[in-house]
Amino acid sequence: MSKPGHEILHLSNVSRHFSGLKALSDVSLSVNKGEVVGLIGPNGAGKTTLVNTICGVTPASSGVVTFDGRDITRIKTYQSARLGLSRTFQIVQPFAEFSALDNVAAAALFSQPGESLKSAREAARVHLAFVGLDAQANQSAATLTLAMRKRLELAKALAMKPKLLFLDEVNAGLNSAEVERATKLIHQLAADGITIVMIEHLMKVVLNVCTRIAVLHNGKLIADGAPRDIIKDPAVVDAYLGQQYAQRNAARG
Repeated sequence: MSKPGHEILHLSNVSRHFSGLKALSDVSLSVNKGEVVGLIGPNGAGKTTLVNTICGVTPASSGVVTFDGRDITRIKTYQSARLGLSRTFQIVQPFAEFSALDNVAAAALFSQPGESLKSAREAARVHLAFVGLDAQANQSAATLTLAMRKRLELAKALAMKPKLLFLDEVNAGLNSAEVERATKLIHQLAADGITIVMIEHLMKVVLNVCTRIAVLHNGKLIADGAPRDIIKDPAVVDAYLGQQYAQRNAARG
């Protein structure tokens, strides 16, 4: 795993309101190049909203987002993609009638204007091979299993040549063997130097992969630090992990 380097992402007092509801409240967070940061918290804590705010889907109501030294607070989604911000979605929605290959090629064309269809398809084959879908390249996305569609989603995100990759619950709905395979892919991406922020409910995966954990609760950042410290933090135990998890963890330790 590459050693963390300079700061690549910085959020300063970022808030996001929806019709009076504060989905995010004064979130300040930094991510360094080469880190794998776990973003955890209860359902409705604001995790996906935070990613949407960074990527320009729902711009911040207040505060500043900086990526690679550039203010991207009011950026459009296509602009963020071209700067090197890429993501997977919790609910995977590939172009159902497109082949797996053309789903990935479309992502490459979206994020890199001027790319030819031929070179986009060549790159798509490489990304499909990386996620283990080379044999399914010419199948329509509609015919793929959920686990395969999750891997297709990852291949699409990689086709956008990310400097920073957001993974939104890539393991949701997968069985233990599929989770293990996905975890290996994440380790490989980190080893290749891609900075990763992952929303994940499986603490086993978070502790296996992440170098740091940030915790959201009711739209606020309540903890940010090394995994071993976060899982013992009383505020995190109360808000998310629960006493049973803390007791099991203490027994193991």
